[in-house]
Amino acid sequence: MYMGFFDNIVDLFSGGNDPEAAKKKRLRQTVKDLSQSKYGKFYRVKTEELEPAFAKFFWDIYKVAASAQVFLQNAAKSEQLKQITVEAFLDKDLKALKDKLNAAAIQEKAGTAVVKDLAEKVKRDLSSFVAAFDNTRVNGIDNCYSTIIALADFVCFDFFFLLKKFDANISERSFNYKPMFQPVKASELAEELKDFMEYSAAVEQDRDWKAALEVLKTYKEGMDVVNPDHWNKVIRLLKDVSRTRIFELIIQHITKDPLWQSVPKLRDERVADAILDAKKTEIEGALNKIQNDKRSAQIDQLAKAVFGSADVDRLTNYTSKAGEVFYKKDFDGFTKATGTNYLKAYLLDFFKKEIRELCDILLIRGQWSTNVLSQPMSDAYHEMMSFSDKLTAFDDSLGEKGEHGSRLKQAMLKVDRDRGQGKYIRIILRTVNNQAQGMINTASAHLITIGRSFKSLLEDMQKKPAEIILNWRELESASEEPLAKRIADDYKKMYYFVQLLQFFTGPVEEEIQT
Repeated sequence: MYMGFFDNIVDLFSGGNDPEAAKKKRLRQTVKDLSQSKYGKFYRVKTEELEPAFAKFFWDIYKVAASAQVFLQNAAKSEQLKQITVEAFLDKDLKALKDKLNAAAIQEKAGTAVVKDLAEKVKRDLSSFVAAFDNTRVNGIDNCYSTIIALADFVCFDFFFLLKKFDANISERSFNYKPMFQPVKASELAEELKDFMEYSAAVEQDRDWKAALEVLKTYKEGMDVVNPDHWNKVIRLLKDVSRTRIFELIIQHITKDPLWQSVPKLRDERVADAILDAKKTEIEGALNKIQNDKRSAQIDQLAKAVFGSADVDRLTNYTSKAGEVFYKKDFDGFTKATGTNYLKAYLLDFFKKEIRELCDILLIRGQWSTNVLSQPMSDAYHEMMSFSDKLTAFDDSLGEKGEHGSRLKQAMLKVDRDRGQGKYIRIILRTVNNQAQGMINTASAHLITIGRSFKSLLEDMQKKPAEIILNWRELESASEEPLAKRIADDYKKMYYFVQLLQFFTGPVEEEIQT
C-alpha cells in the first residue's frame, strides 16, 4: 500500500528525466494512501484541513495525560527521581548499604571511630556497592529512567494549545465541558504535529511501563501519575496510528514533500553511572572533610599548646589573608603561609630568647666529653638562629618594593587583559611557595636534632658519673631555674612544635618551565 523511503528515492531520481513529474506522482500516491487509511477521517485532502476526528484523537489522549503534566513538569531536573529509580533496582541489603554510605552517617560515626579505620571501612563498603552495579542492573536502571523521561516529554506536549485551535472554549485540564471541534487548516498545526510525532515515537517502543509507573508512584508518594490501564490504551492507540503512517502522510501532503519523514526524539539516559559517580564524590568529600577536620583540630590543639592560640601571624606579606587575592583569580596563593608563620612565631617567641640562652649555657659553658657529641646540636642551633633573618628577607621580598612582590603586583594588574601574565604569576608563586616549603622542611630537621640532644642531655644528668657533659654542677649555677626542669620544659615545647610543623612539611614542587 505504502511506498518506502528507498522507493521514493528511486522514483524521484532514477528512471526518468523529470524529478518534478516523479514528485507529483508520489504526491498522488500520498493522496491515495490517505483516502484508504482507516484514519483518513483525520484529514480532508481537498481543503487541507484537520477534521474534528483528529481533534477527538488528541482530546482522548489529553484526558489521560493532563494530570501527569503537573506532576512531571520538572521530572527531568529531579535528582530525587533519579535516586528513586536507582533504589527500585536495589535489593534489601544494597538499600541498607546505600543508607550507610552518606555524608551525614559517616560524619556521625567519625565522632567515636578511629578516622583511619572508619575510612578503610567506608571505602570497602563503597567498593562493594559499586561492584553490585553490573551490566544487567545498570541497563535496567537506565532503561527505566529513559522510559520515565519519554513519558514526561510526551505528556508535557502542549495538547491544550493544539486543541484550542479546534474549540476556543475548552479550558486547560478541565473535562466537564463537551467540546465542539471545528476543522482547522492543517498548515497552522504542521509544526505541532511534527513535534508530537517525535515525542510519541519514544513511547510507542516496547518498554517496561509497569516498572516505570511504579517508580513514578513512589516519586509521588503513592499516587498514580497516570492511570495504568488508561495509559496502556494510549500506547496501543499510538502504535496503531503510527503503523498506518497517517500523520506522516498528512505532513507530506501539507508540505508537498513526499520524502518527508519524522525523526524520533528518543531518550537514552545514563543515570546509573551518574548516580554512582555522585556517590563516589559524596563519600570522598565526606572522608576528606573528616580527615581535614581532624587535621585542623590537631593543628589547633598543638598551636595552643605552643603559642596559647591557633591564630598566629608573624609575617607581614606571606600570610593566608594576603594570598586571598590570588585565590580569587584561580591561582594557588601562598600555600605554605600557615606553617611559615608558625615557624617565624616560634623563632621570635621562644628560640631566639629561651633556646638561645639555654644553648649558650650548654654549648659554650658545657664541658663536652667529645666535640663529636656536641657538633650536631651546635650545627643545628646555628642554622636555626639564621632562619629568623632568612624568613624576614623572604617576607620582605613579597612587599610592594620587594623582588617578588612588585612583580606579582604588576602581573596581577595585567592578567585580565593579558593571559600570558597568568603563567608568570604561577611561576613566581611556585618559587616563593617552594622557598617557604624548603625552610619548613629544613627547620623541622634541625629542631628534631636539637630535641634529640636535649633528650640525651636529660638522661645524662641522671647518670653518675655523667658521660656527655662533665660539669653539670657548674652549669646549674649559670641558670636562673633548675637546669633539668628548664631543659625538660623546652624539650616538651619543642616536641609539640615539631609535631605541629610536621603537618606542614612536604615535598618541594617541580618548577614550572618557562
